[in-house]
Amino acid sequence: MIRKSGGLTEVSRPYEKCLRFGAAKLTDAELLAVIMRTGARGTGAVRLAEQVLSLRGEGRGLGVLPGLSVPELMTLPGIGEVKAIEICCVGEISRRIASSDAGSRLSIHDPSGVAEYYMELLRHDSQENIHCMMLDTRNHVLGEERLTRGTSDCSPLSTRDLFGAALRYRATGIILVHNHPSGDPTPSEADVLLTEKAREAGSLLDIRLLDHIIIGDRCYVSFADNGFFESSANGPDESKN
Repeated sequence: MIRKSGGLTEVSRPYEKCLRFGAAKLTDAELLAVIMRTGARGTGAVRLAEQVLSLRGEGRGLGVLPGLSVPELMTLPGIGEVKAIEICCVGEISRRIASSDAGSRLSIHDPSGVAEYYMELLRHDSQENIHCMMLDTRNHVLGEERLTRGTSDCSPLSTRDLFGAALRYRATGIILVHNHPSGDPTPSEADVLLTEKAREAGSLLDIRLLDHIIIGDRCYVSFADNGFFESSANGPDESKN
């Protein structure tokens, strides 16, 4: 028998709704409310969850969670440090699951596969990060490292740091990947210069720069796809969706 409470059936509450119909039937806000457990004074858990999901604008749903920070979450009444940390961890779990799933299908012969692998890891980040994927002579992935963590629009990288990592892995080829926090992956002059510098330095060490991929918000630019390695006279200016 379904009990009534305040004009609402018990089954309308997230816990009871999950038990009766399964987690797949919960809305994004209801799923988050289950994790949060409680709301704030005068605000139920579901309503507070809706406020969390609207912090970066409407319409993004649970996809907003990986980009939220503890201080940002704590601007909402009813969310203290502990609850903010819990929400951030949920976002990080979802991001790692997405990256792991993409990694199982990774093809280093296809820039879209590399972009998919890094998309959830990087597209939410408010700072530029440069990652390097190390490859052997058959283009098998030997490993990957985050080489730098920069500011909102800059991530300095020395060739010593870049090729130091490649030499440790005994790599014969590398792929550079970094993000643009603005969401627009159009290469900057600094990006083009970094790519030229990395290609030239790599040629001296017999370590080929196979690609440089810039991650935006659900889009990317591949220098290789845009003909950079055939002619570096002009930087690429088109993104792939």
